[in-house]
Amino acid sequence: MGFMQKILGGSGNSTEDYVELDLGDFDTSAGDARTTVHIAEIDNQEDVIAIKDAVYDGDIVVADITRLRTEDSMTEHFTEELRQVAREVDGDIIQKGDDQLILTPSGIAISRQKLNR
Repeated sequence: MGFMQKILGGSGNSTEDYVELDLGDFDTSAGDARTTVHIAEIDNQEDVIAIKDAVYDGDIVVADITRLRTEDSMTEHFTEELRQVAREVDGDIIQKGDDQLILTPSGIAISRQKLNR
């Protein structure tokens, strides 16, 4: 199951698996937030460009890469482009399993250890 399916639900889930939240009960404004977390899917070069722009702007990106074939040279090229961005902004990047890339800007590190062991 891909990352986006985990968030948005897939064919194996039923409505009983979810709790409806009333957004009126929450403050949904970004307010003075300096960093935004973006969810993305990588299908092509345009997706990579949008992700790069977000990280250059100081935002965090969680990208679903399940649509890419892991042995494809384009996948390696996209991943290397995003690694370069992380180096340029002194940020961080990890690949979680075969389905996610997480990129952060300067000042935000990604732990390589799970919180629950």
